[in-house]
Amino acid sequence: MQSEKAGTLYVVATPIGNLDDITLRAIETLKKVDRIAAEDTRHAAPLLKHFSIEKPMLSIHDFNERERLAIILEYLHEGESVALISDAGTPLISDPGFHLVRYARAEGINIVPIPGPCAAIAALSVAGLPTDKFTFEGFLPAKSEARKNRLELLLHESRTMIFYEAPHRLVSSLQTMREVFGDMRNAVVARELTKLYESVLAMPLSKLVARYEEKPNEQRGEIVILVEGIDEEESETKEVMPEKVLDILLSELPLKQAAALASKITGERKNVLYEMALTKKK
Repeated sequence: MQSEKAGTLYVVATPIGNLDDITLRAIETLKKVDRIAAEDTRHAAPLLKHFSIEKPMLSIHDFNERERLAIILEYLHEGESVALISDAGTPLISDPGFHLVRYARAEGINIVPIPGPCAAIAALSVAGLPTDKFTFEGFLPAKSEARKNRLELLLHESRTMIFYEAPHRLVSSLQTMREVFGDMRNAVVARELTKLYESVLAMPLSKLVARYEEKPNEQRGEIVILVEGIDEEESETKEVMPEKVLDILLSELPLKQAAALASKITGERKNVLYEMALTKKK
């Protein structure tokens, strides 16, 4: 139950590049709140200065979010309003804020979304891939084996897949995608969206790999990769092998959790997979 005194937590989307993309409502909200919780206060400062916004700020990022929870929740319970912003785009979308929002909701704090830019949705809107169904996968694991394992779990995914990727891993991720999904799977690399050097390239994975291997200067900036899902009719004809899925999951998860998740993915009985996993561990 919400306290009558409690303030409001605003989850505010900010531009991913072009400052003109900020909404009027976002500007109004940032001007009226008591303080701003920013992923990086140094990064937020130029944005706020551009719109003549002066508010007390505190940082909330992946390494301090749990520590800052109590502080921000105390401000909210005392009746202050707080705006949560990330470095760019919509907070919580591969950015900090999940724990804050979950705990604030559990404590009855009013939470208001202020929608706006999001790199994943911006890329999807211009990719030319199916948009009726899609899945956001965030960042892939940095290590090559873990990255391949994650992608193999998506081999039979029929929805358009959206990934974020760091510039220094663009080529290696595309190479692994080609290895798992095949040379001719359609994909898109959307880079530096809304910025000066914006580019959106749609090609089969084999051609995207060749393109970025040849042009290291085009590997820079903020990157979204989109991969077309497998044809649903083709997916139905390919059997998902329970043992293969179990092997992948066992490399990343505890035995019991791997068996349970493999059961959900393949439809095989959990106890059968658990016994199989025990055998493998022995």
